[in-house]
Amino acid sequence: MPLDDKTILAKARNCLAIEREALDATAAVLDGDFVAVVRAVETTVNTGNKVIFSGVGKNAHIAEKLTGTLNSIGVPSCFLDPTQALHGDLGLCASGDLAILLSNSGATGEMLRLLPLFEKFGLKTVALTGATTSELARGADYRLIYSAPREACPLALAPTASTTAALALGDALAMVLLESSGLTREDFAKYHPAGTLGMTLLLRVKDIMRTGDACPVLTENSTTVQDAIFAMTKAQAGAVALVDARGVMTGIFTDGDFRRSALNGGSNFLQESVARFMTRNPRSISMDVLAVEALKLFQQFKISDLVALDADKKPAGYIDVQDLPKLKIL
Repeated sequence: MPLDDKTILAKARNCLAIEREALDATAAVLDGDFVAVVRAVETTVNTGNKVIFSGVGKNAHIAEKLTGTLNSIGVPSCFLDPTQALHGDLGLCASGDLAILLSNSGATGEMLRLLPLFEKFGLKTVALTGATTSELARGADYRLIYSAPREACPLALAPTASTTAALALGDALAMVLLESSGLTREDFAKYHPAGTLGMTLLLRVKDIMRTGDACPVLTENSTTVQDAIFAMTKAQAGAVALVDARGVMTGIFTDGDFRRSALNGGSNFLQESVARFMTRNPRSISMDVLAVEALKLFQQFKISDLVALDADKKPAGYIDVQDLPKLKIL
């Protein structure tokens, strides 16, 4: 029988509540076993070995996702299909590797069949399971235990809360490893060179800044407010960089500074020296840092304009906050 709108929303919220319950229960049962698995993965990586994930059914999808997540943070990982493993794919196993086997019940035949084979190949094993006393949990060297008191499926058949908990526990392992390894944004970027994410992480300020005529630069002592406004207008910029006789930046004159000069500079303010109204020692950024650092400055200090400097502290480019959405930095 079709469900009415109110019932549909109530059922959906109940499903999410049951899955949230599984996450809370899993967090509550974390103990020294989790720490031991973190150490085991660290040892595996430090000895030049890899992590092997294996599972069947829904757990195969989770295993493949976790394989990708660990690879993305610099932990060499691969997925091993348990059926193909018995027909030659065990050749990817090397002594010192760590195998993580996923099974909610801990009684999945394919996983139990792999345990002694991994031992024969010199691998350590981890049972990622919801059954603490299962054969898989007892037979593995390490255990990652999650808790799903009930499934969200009204028939109590489709894996829902249990798969959510298994995936989240694997993600928790990955994020702890990321922090423990000291991985930086630049390290992370090396593993994500393509697409929007790669562009966001790899672009440097010098790749996005306006240069040449689009980056107005004037000498502080010989520039009037009118000169600065003309330069900004011509460049279609919201600011102009001011420099000393050596070309080193001393300040910036922005649209906001122009409005303040009009209010406080008297009737002849346009002919006043821009030095009277400019902002001295403004926020600036090195042209060689990652572009996301510019985003941080815009957000932290609520500014709209940034001058990019070269190694000699001379203006090399200009960034308007409105440039960032077009470049998908925001």
